Amino acid sequence: MQPLGHLECFVKSAESGSFSAAARRLALTPAAVSKNVARLEASLGVRLFQRSTRKLTLTEGGERFLQQISAALTTLSDAVNDVSEQDKQPAGTLRVSMGQAFGRAYMVPLLDTFLRRYPAIVPDWRFENRQVDLIGEGFDAGIGGGLDLKPGVVARELGRIHIVAVASAAYMDDKPKPCSPSDLAAFDGIVRRASHTGRLNQYSLRNAAGDTAIADLQPRIIFDDPDAICQAALMGLGVALLPMPFAVPWLQTGALLRVLPGWSADVGPVSLYYPAKKLLPAKTRVFVDYVIEQFRERDFARLVQSEG
Repeated sequence: MQPLGHLECFVKSAESGSFSAAARRLALTPAAVSKNVARLEASLGVRLFQRSTRKLTLTEGGERFLQQISAALTTLSDAVNDVSEQDKQPAGTLRVSMGQAFGRAYMVPLLDTFLRRYPAIVPDWRFENRQVDLIGEGFDAGIGGGLDLKPGVVARELGRIHIVAVASAAYMDDKPKPCSPSDLAAFDGIVRRASHTGRLNQYSLRNAAGDTAIADLQPRIIFDDPDAICQAALMGLGVALLPMPFAVPWLQTGALLRVLPGWSADVGPVSLYYPAKKLLPAKTRVFVDYVIEQFRERDFARLVQSEG
């Protein structure tokens, strides 16, 4: 029977592609991880990795061994952690990735109650507009939209996001009110460039009757950040197509107005995603439950959908 520590070092090294990354996840030194893997190889009589100065690559035998033990090792580790945490308060560093503006507006305000409820948990949150590799990068959870879920990851939908046309009252004061998305061509457009493709985003808006039309905004300002687009709209610089999570606070105060009430684009859900384990670490389990609870209480799903 191989020591559990040797098996963990092998699996974490295979997942992350280096001894150094595995060492960070296991709170060991790279030398200790490398030595444990070498002992495992010697015991098995099989070379598990092809080593180079740049990265580790699994051998054919290593790939086969990883497939055979990975799920079983995860189940065993989870069971050990679950038993050890049964009578303990959830604790540890909680690594979560989330969008920059979304995280500031909707997640940071939840921290006060969460920390008072779970004082032994230390949030380590990364504000970045991308989907992270939870296992490979060592995250406990992530929040985002447009997810490409990999095997071993599940998602809980927080709400479906609608895009709406908005502008400041001052900007619209002396202008004719548009009746359809095509009418937006007469206004200064504050448009978004997709950071992953470099193209300008274009949206097809839909109304309650089922009619659809392209929002024909003419670019006057181009940004790749929705928070900056929102700020430009608040300054009265033009009409913007904003996701409801960014627009809602300003629509509620009247700082922004709906330019085309009744028209919107559904761009899919924003979700909380995390490893698909039967036995989640207590810190992750209580975080998932807390976020779902708080977003439900705040009626987030209704808030971020266009109602007219």
